[in-house]
Amino acid sequence: MTHKKNISYSTINSYHTQGELTENTETVWLVFHGLGYLSKYFLRYFSELPASNFVICPQAPSKYYQGTNFKHVGASWLTKVDTETETINVLNYIDAVFNKEVTTTPKKLIILGYSQGVSIATRWVASRKIQCYHLVLHSGGIPVELKKVDFDYMDKNTQVTYLYGDKDPYITEARKTEEQLKGTNLFGEKLESIVFKGVHEVNKNYINSLSD
Repeated sequence: MTHKKNISYSTINSYHTQGELTENTETVWLVFHGLGYLSKYFLRYFSELPASNFVICPQAPSKYYQGTNFKHVGASWLTKVDTETETINVLNYIDAVFNKEVTTTPKKLIILGYSQGVSIATRWVASRKIQCYHLVLHSGGIPVELKKVDFDYMDKNTQVTYLYGDKDPYITEARKTEEQLKGTNLFGEKLESIVFKGVHEVNKNYINSLSD
């Protein structure tokens, strides 16, 4: 007979930043990579932002080898196994990263989730009642458990953008409709949908357009 048991223990995880948080910082970014990324490589999409931007990129904890040659390493935020418990762990980790790096209230806080990172960004924002200047949901799905009441705390001026490529193979017509309806229900008039020409890829031009 087998028994499933849980145990609590301390762990260490890395993350990467770009730039420095100073009195001249205009915008702080908290960005969540997608499935298969590592934070140090995901930061390349933000490399052209000017010095007035400070970017924090947490690292998904579950690393794995990609392909059969065991050369390249990627990472995943969550799976369908023990999702509730793993979500608690991930959100606590993000709290620790954010509290260490952001020691004063930012002039602007942009939170961006890409692909699988959308689920992490929205869960963290909703559960911690984070007030941000702009929430960018890029090419990913919103968790089904989130409800309108989870975002009612948001400032009326907060911008929310749902962004995806017109040839993204992971976003079918049905998925587009589902996510847009879900997003409208959660965020109301705050939500703006933007479709760009491209596949399932990070839109660096859009990121640069948000810089100061």
